Amino acid sequence: MSQIEQTDRPHRLSVVVPLYNEEDSVAPLVTQMHEALADYRNPWELVLVNDGSADGTEQAVREARAQWGEHVRLIDLQRNFGQTAAMQAGIDAARGDVIATLDGDLQNDPLDIPRMVKRLLEENLDLVAGWRQNRKDTLMRKIPSRLANRLIGRITQVELHDYGCSLKVFRANIIKNVRLYGEMHRFIPAWMAASTSARRIKEEPVRHHARQFGESKYGIGRTFRVILDLLVVYFFMRFRSRPGHFFGRIGLIFGGLGGLGLAYLAFIKVILGESIGTRPLLLISVLLILMAVQFLTTGVLSEMMARTYYESSQTRSYVVREELNGGPKDADWKQPD
Repeated sequence: MSQIEQTDRPHRLSVVVPLYNEEDSVAPLVTQMHEALADYRNPWELVLVNDGSADGTEQAVREARAQWGEHVRLIDLQRNFGQTAAMQAGIDAARGDVIATLDGDLQNDPLDIPRMVKRLLEENLDLVAGWRQNRKDTLMRKIPSRLANRLIGRITQVELHDYGCSLKVFRANIIKNVRLYGEMHRFIPAWMAASTSARRIKEEPVRHHARQFGESKYGIGRTFRVILDLLVVYFFMRFRSRPGHFFGRIGLIFGGLGGLGLAYLAFIKVILGESIGTRPLLLISVLLILMAVQFLTTGVLSEMMARTYYESSQTRSYVVREELNGGPKDADWKQPD
């Protein structure tokens, strides 16, 4: 273990693993984790989240906790809420300054965690994402994943080779400001880019192993959900604090097109003296004007809702990374000479 790179910067590490029907993987996973972190120089904990498994996953985690100690923690969810919700539950329960996440199917390698933590802390990053360069999956999973990675990177402007790799290392104070819903675990780098600079998000090549037990919980069918979630990510990244700009832009485009259509019809009617009552363009132009009014009023209402949200809650439209000498202390003020 001495050959594994580690950082000397003091911290506490929380490793979060969501589990769903992974009964056979629990024991080898916990064993591999302890082997990988046997000589780790800083305190660490393992947070195992049972996402309403229908098999013996919960009992397997309890047995692992009895064998290895109380630093192996169990978060048992009431029912199956999905990987994103399970990951969020683990992140909420994590107590470390640095949080690592990985899948519970033994395809991610815990040996990569110390190297990724070292890079996170020594390069002053907020996220180091795993990149499965030699991915051990079928073509039916590789091809949609590669297409999704390119699409996500182009839309979110956070260029990563592998959005789908669950092996990631975060600064806890940043990731805890990000709330995950739906299938949003795939978009964590994009969500974080809304709270930190994209320059603080890097990727690291990691090992990837073939699945040893059970079957994959994900297939080609989730592609449509990913596309819908991508639209939501785009909206919140660009227009969360100014939704009126999003709806207003669409309204102005429709209004402009409708106005041009009506102006053309007015020219034909007044100048050329032709009948316009039966022209399809008249109906289309009127519909465009009505849609423009709807989008513009939606934009105004969304702006009011956004302002109400920010002013009535503790949520801010910004994230402070560090504040030196913070607090309204008298000693912090420059006194007159």
